[in-house]
Amino acid sequence: MRRITTLTLALTLTASSAFAGPGPWSANKGNTPGWQLMTPEERTEHQAKMRSFTDYNACTQYVDEHRKKMVERAKEKGMAPPAMRRNPCDMMKARGLLK
Repeated sequence: MRRITTLTLALTLTASSAFAGPGPWSANKGNTPGWQLMTPEERTEHQAKMRSFTDYNACTQYVDEHRKKMVERAKEKGMAPPAMRRNPCDMMKARGLLK
């Protein structure tokens, strides 16, 4: 019974967030270089860190450091370095989330 309640709550929250409009920045494989090189815990930490920024320069410094780590991980695994399509800090700044 507890599993059903938890599942129902999760589905309800997911459905309601779909109608809530644009929310905070969300890390995913389409906007996070090295997504496939990160553990689920690291992905969660990365998203929380990104959401915590209010300063553009601090955000870009973190993103640069994160990218360097992911390039190094890719190199260690013999993979191509992850491509950075857009700077998430620029997108967050455009949405008024960073100063």
